[in-house]
Amino acid sequence: MCDDRQMKALGEQGFDWTMNRRQFALLGAAGAVAACTPMAGGTGGDAEGLTEEMVSFATPDGTMDAFFVRPASGRHAAILTWPDIAGVREAFREMARRLARQGHAVLVVNPYYRAVPSDQFKDFAGFAADGGFQKVGPWRKQLTPEAVMRDATAAIGWLDRQASVDVQRGVGTHGYCMGGPFTVFSAAAVPARVRAAVSLHGGGLVRGEEPTSPHKLLPRTRASYHIAVAQDDDAKAPNDKTVFKAAADAAGRAATVEVYPADHGWTVLDSPAYDQVQAERAWGVMSGLFRAL
Repeated sequence: MCDDRQMKALGEQGFDWTMNRRQFALLGAAGAVAACTPMAGGTGGDAEGLTEEMVSFATPDGTMDAFFVRPASGRHAAILTWPDIAGVREAFREMARRLARQGHAVLVVNPYYRAVPSDQFKDFAGFAADGGFQKVGPWRKQLTPEAVMRDATAAIGWLDRQASVDVQRGVGTHGYCMGGPFTVFSAAAVPARVRAAVSLHGGGLVRGEEPTSPHKLLPRTRASYHIAVAQDDDAKAPNDKTVFKAAADAAGRAATVEVYPADHGWTVLDSPAYDQVQAERAWGVMSGLFRAL
């Protein structure tokens, strides 16, 4: 953990201590330096009453690895998390822990499992510095809508077999950046289970006349949606929000589509665009949808 001397010195530099220590440590990737305890490997609990571990399970395309965290006791609504382009890493584990503390069983899946295991990048700064955009190119090509729907079906099936998951409640899903449209694919793949989907600065929600464009799949789903759009993404494709909302209305799906005054990546703890105020706003809306599962 960060010691008191470090905390005081960093506080004097203007850092906001409304965040918890783990969250602050993650900001080290974006410029703040802090020495904090890493997550222990394997299955374990913590002082917050959580149990967490890395898991793996079969899909039609191989073996997917994922981070699974949930309250140490009881049965809970499941949440399927699709990370951003840099994949599974500590920033997403910390956000998953926060959801678990709110009473959910959270699975953060590795979308690149067909090519590589989780934790290819320590944080987003490492991703950017290590040629991440070029490295993930071949991995991303495998993530067709059909492939993501197979993965979602397998992941939700695995969750439903866990003792900590309450199958009488719906499943929620949220996705960041490239993971945004994966939430709609998930809702279309398992409509009987997915009841809430949140896209956070997601790209590719409207893909023209492609039959698998997320906005065209909405009639196949039963979920409610919150589409949180980054202001710079909206500037590049200003009609997408209108098209998606119209498609949701036509499909009879409850959906809020909001452009936030923040840039792409603003909700991810280790993103250079992280905006705590706007990230908390989006988290609050998402939490409300997930509480109703």
